[in-house]
Amino acid sequence: MKKSLFFIIISIIGCAFIFAQPYPFQNTNLSDDERLDDLISLMTLEEKIDHLSPRLPGIPRLGVKGTRIVEGLHGLALSGPANWAVRGKGEAPTTTFPQAIGLAQMWDPELQEKVAAWEAYETRYLTQNPRYASAGLIVLAPNADLGRDIRWGRTEECYGEDAYLASVLTTAYVKGLQGNDARYWKTASLMKHFLANSNENNRFINSSDFDERLFHEYYSYAFYKGVIEGGSRAYMAAYNKYNGIPCTAHPVLKDVTVDRWGQNGIICTDGGAFRRLVDSHKYYPDYPEAAAACIKAGITMFLDFYKPALQEAIDKGLVTEKEIGEAVRGTLRVMLKLGFMDDNPDNPYTKIGIEDTIRPWTNPEAVDLARKATVKSIVLMKNEGLLPLKKESISSIAVIGPSADLVVSDWYAGTPPYSVSVLDGIRNAVGNNVKVLFAASNKADSAVMAARESDVAIVCVGNHPLSFGLGWGQNHVPSDGREEIDRQAISLEQEDLVKLVKAANPNTVLILVSSFPYAIPWSKENIPAILHVTQSSQELGNGVADILFGIESPAGRLVQTWSASIDQLLPILDYNIRNGRTYMYDPHKPLFAFGHGLSYTTFDYSNLNMDRTTIGDGDVLDLLLDVRNTGLVNSDEVVQLYVNFPDSEVERPAKALKGFKRVHIPAGNVMTVTIPLNADELRYWDEEKQDFVLEKGKVHLLVGASSEDIRLTGTLEVE
Repeated sequence: MKKSLFFIIISIIGCAFIFAQPYPFQNTNLSDDERLDDLISLMTLEEKIDHLSPRLPGIPRLGVKGTRIVEGLHGLALSGPANWAVRGKGEAPTTTFPQAIGLAQMWDPELQEKVAAWEAYETRYLTQNPRYASAGLIVLAPNADLGRDIRWGRTEECYGEDAYLASVLTTAYVKGLQGNDARYWKTASLMKHFLANSNENNRFINSSDFDERLFHEYYSYAFYKGVIEGGSRAYMAAYNKYNGIPCTAHPVLKDVTVDRWGQNGIICTDGGAFRRLVDSHKYYPDYPEAAAACIKAGITMFLDFYKPALQEAIDKGLVTEKEIGEAVRGTLRVMLKLGFMDDNPDNPYTKIGIEDTIRPWTNPEAVDLARKATVKSIVLMKNEGLLPLKKESISSIAVIGPSADLVVSDWYAGTPPYSVSVLDGIRNAVGNNVKVLFAASNKADSAVMAARESDVAIVCVGNHPLSFGLGWGQNHVPSDGREEIDRQAISLEQEDLVKLVKAANPNTVLILVSSFPYAIPWSKENIPAILHVTQSSQELGNGVADILFGIESPAGRLVQTWSASIDQLLPILDYNIRNGRTYMYDPHKPLFAFGHGLSYTTFDYSNLNMDRTTIGDGDVLDLLLDVRNTGLVNSDEVVQLYVNFPDSEVERPAKALKGFKRVHIPAGNVMTVTIPLNADELRYWDEEKQDFVLEKGKVHLLVGASSEDIRLTGTLEVE
């Protein structure tokens, strides 16, 4: 009887919800397209034009709520250093994780998804909590561009140089942002910047030129997976041209992403990119023609001053109201998925910030997650036994360098609720039992004297993400880079400080706190221990201290090739990676290889097996191997699977990543690690067939700890 009564009550509530909706577009029993058809039919032309904006006003007369775009590459960027940040009313700190390139160095898709999910929760909270009500639910993240050149000024925003790794991490971040509900999204993930936007100087006019295979296999691959596997239905077109046509109005927006991939949501311009079609690219004679071209190409949102030009284009017959309706449909679809067109009690996200009013960035779970992500992102580049440091055998530590007592929010970061520098983290770790000396520089020989007086010297150097407050497009030193300006050097100006400290104390640890790789051959040769950590995490110092003192064993891995010298790099505008770019094609021996990273133990790989020795279209094959922790320290290990194609009739990479697994193995234990290999990842793009094809023949399997440290090999036959 009680069960029957319960179901009757639920049915009554459900019926009441359905009948309470005065318009068909509010009826969740209809398909999404039926609902959108109805809503668009009710909208005026002015309302349609208004909803091509990044600040979506909603339609109050129809009960449709509005929202806006927000930034969030490594935590919600609500009130950070950028000129678009929220100040005053609605201002709030947000949990700040390592930069995107640092998150990539975790090589951990599951943790990547958790980071994004936390960001989405804070975004919902700051959108819906009446005390703040200052965020929006369309998050401009992740950045699915590829870091094919370490001089790119925005390297910090990407997931590295490998298309497969970037695709896996992009998919994870999209899923984390959007949530796992079948009907509604927690937030909408808007990927950026499509396509091949990996140089800053002249980005408003230059053309990224490459063939169709590189388009599908490399430059668009992370976007592709973000759509078809991650479920993103939003992305930003890039400023640059692709093969001579500005991305903002390029036919591939519709021909590939919409018609092939099924992208049916938002395609937005970058900030000011619409007007630059006329002012910079000189591609159209005037703004009305440019506006019409954007709509016809597939743009659904203008991050620009667009309304007068678009209205004039309509008045001149360059674009029709029907085409405006087709464009706005994509944006409305995203709004529907966010729950702005109904008040369905089954939406699991509408009560965030309403019923749970504890500010999420104060939650210990946020602190733990930021610290865990920081620890997992740190790469031990070199260690001759100096690390981990043993607190009980040290009486003094010198902490030296301009990055030692500094945590800097980059342009796309928020304001953290607190920050812990490396100096703070070391002091937290050693307490009052160890004397800690600090010198930010070597003024009056202060760094050298501190190093001489200490058992260990820790030197923290790197870049400044905001170039110490210089104006837009300016760098503090040639090796710095950021938005609108690429790096002009990859050597480390501060390496002279490292040399002085090492001369004063042989027990020197170099900590590179940086958004980029550096060419540091002297340090690699002479410094006994080197760590790399990226910028901005609120737990930066505690994470570094956890590694320094062996509370955690490092297991981060590099996601870009660290070249030994700038003359090993191709011209930055050469987008044909087959000419010698990335670990796949670079003929030079790297300073540090893609995938490189050490730990405080050693691992033995053995017994590579497959559940079968052939693979065909649609198959997923499991590779199994035993990994034994042969040392005395519990640690993670990142097992990496590369392949090459000895029988291929087309040019293929010398090796290419096609699988990986980060696992935790206690000291002395052995674990059987399984890495799935999907046949889809072995395909190449056939320009004649206009599709991915699986080529018959042998595939060599290369399993190891980095792209250079291959431990096991095998062979697979493609049928």
